[in-house]
Amino acid sequence: MLKLENLKKSYAVSSDDRKAKGRPAAGHTLAAIDDVTLEVKEGEMFTLLGPSGCGKTTTLRSVAGLERPDAGEITLTDTVLFSRGRGRDREVPINRRGLGMVFQSYAIWPHMSVFDNVGFPLRVMPRRLRPARKVVEERVMRVLATMELDQFAGRPATKLSGGQQQRLALARALVTEPPLLLLDEPLSNLDAKLRESLRLELKRLQNEIGITSIYVTHDQVEALALSSRIAVMSKGRVAQIGTPQEIYAKPETKFVAEFIGNSNFLEGSVTKTAAGSSLIATSYGDLTVVTDKALRVGDRYVLGVRPESIEVLSADSAPASSHGFAGKVLARSFLGDAIDYVIDIGGFEVRARANPSVTIAPGSRAVLRIDPASITLIPGAGK
Repeated sequence: MLKLENLKKSYAVSSDDRKAKGRPAAGHTLAAIDDVTLEVKEGEMFTLLGPSGCGKTTTLRSVAGLERPDAGEITLTDTVLFSRGRGRDREVPINRRGLGMVFQSYAIWPHMSVFDNVGFPLRVMPRRLRPARKVVEERVMRVLATMELDQFAGRPATKLSGGQQQRLALARALVTEPPLLLLDEPLSNLDAKLRESLRLELKRLQNEIGITSIYVTHDQVEALALSSRIAVMSKGRVAQIGTPQEIYAKPETKFVAEFIGNSNFLEGSVTKTAAGSSLIATSYGDLTVVTDKALRVGDRYVLGVRPESIEVLSADSAPASSHGFAGKVLARSFLGDAIDYVIDIGGFEVRARANPSVTIAPGSRAVLRIDPASITLIPGAGK
């Protein structure tokens, strides 16, 4: 559906940038996106996820035509939207790309009604493509009904709530029936409860309409909940692409493991290997790891362990084993459906999330059992 190949975009460093720690000196350039290559399949909700400044919005704006990359190629189905440095320079203007876009701000027209806001993109189409008035009315009312805004069609747009205005912006982007919908952090201005409600609505909309979408966010929960696949970005590059399950359970780098959810990181070396599993020695004890990787004795790894993969037991009820550690509970927090623990295992503080049916008081001894299949192995310990 959509292909991005070797996309690059740099900006000249300003005097303000020069003052920032770690930035290159004035006269140099700063890479916003650096050799970004990815493919979005038809019908996917594809998410660009990463911290501020990682290049996700620049990538999205390049697809929209709001940014002009320095090099690379963007292809939508069989149409080359942009190409530079590949022997066939080409750039399709923004207004001819036919894409829908929803910005972080609602960007609604305050002097128009809800109906007129949604109908405006159809009315300004080139005359040869512009639908008849009756068709415009039918399409506007259909998309408003999908967004559950049809009863507000005649209301001034500014008289809607924040969540309704965001749905109005989505309706306006969808009414032209674009082949690709671009969403630039559309829920970030909403409060937590409303964000959760609209996440579910976006998921429902994606399932019902099946439109291909690229969604930009820095919110890990949002990305995991909405996405068909996720591209995690760091410093202008794609660190990993995968389904939400793959990104969460099998991060390929420490950055991805740290950015998606929470993890405990331990360094260790392989001391014994067997079919399907290995024994890894850490400074705090040995751990058995289930893996299909071909490990060698002496290889060093960073071990990532999710808090929810750790079973917390009272030291009185369970002995330590090769699948975990023993330690002292430093703190606990009751969350309703779980209890978060901080447990010292000899100078290293482990975060664990356990079932609330068993509670262990701070100061008590505890045993941590870790599922060997849940441990992530990341090459390059000590780097």
